[in-house]
Amino acid sequence: MMPNLPIPSQLVSQTAMRLAAALLATVLLAPFGAMPALAASCGNDGAGFNAWLRDFRGQASANGISSSALRALDGLTYDTKVIRLDRNQKHFKQSFEQFSASRISKGRIAKGRQMMQKYASTLGRIEQRYGVPGEVVVAIWGLETDYGVNQGKMPVFRSLATLAYDCRRSAFFTGQLLDALRIVQHGDLSVGEMRGAWAGELGQTQFLASSYVRFAVDFDGNGRADLIRSAPDVLASTANYLRGYGWRAGGGWAPGSSNYQALLGWNKAEVYARTIAVFASKLSN
Repeated sequence: MMPNLPIPSQLVSQTAMRLAAALLATVLLAPFGAMPALAASCGNDGAGFNAWLRDFRGQASANGISSSALRALDGLTYDTKVIRLDRNQKHFKQSFEQFSASRISKGRIAKGRQMMQKYASTLGRIEQRYGVPGEVVVAIWGLETDYGVNQGKMPVFRSLATLAYDCRRSAFFTGQLLDALRIVQHGDLSVGEMRGAWAGELGQTQFLASSYVRFAVDFDGNGRADLIRSAPDVLASTANYLRGYGWRAGGGWAPGSSNYQALLGWNKAEVYARTIAVFASKLSN
């Protein structure tokens, strides 16, 4: 399971993906079978990190990761800041009224409406293909990173390698690290482009690596799914994610409606899912 990531401020995106990842972890590891046991043990400090990384490199190669992609692991070091953040998470205790009031601001609504106008044609094609209305994906976009402004700047490979080595959730993050290598191997992002939140979330709607592999799409037609810079790819991939959680075209998204469960697939926290629903409704008015 993902860590209990904090929702406040720009870190709201990490919580969204934590809660969705709890549902995805088993499914997303299935395509490459049971995770092979690494020869080197996990650890609770940096002493064994280099030995673990050497053995992980061999196991990644055995799982089909190319030598060129494996260069992403060159020079990685154990990140004590990531461990400190992981160990000092705070449980989210705000009410829906408190949380939604702090997140659905007039400025964010105004910018969201501007984005809907700017990408009207793209959003129309996305709804036609995936069944998800533009206001829903734009609401998520705004809540996650303020429309791409706050994506995070931490090196994803260093964060994921640190968390994969760490004993607390080694198996889960080992799968995330393998999928991060698959993103590079596929050519969607370069190693240098893969910077994000401290637990490895990527892009303008903060996908974990396994979600990226499963749901990211090349909607602008340039040959790669780029959730860092391409708004069409970001919006379409977000819609594809929701469709993967059962979104039905033409259905509502308020609590109790046919598509509310898909919003809970994005974020299991009721306050977050309800905030998406309210924000989307305001954008549609």
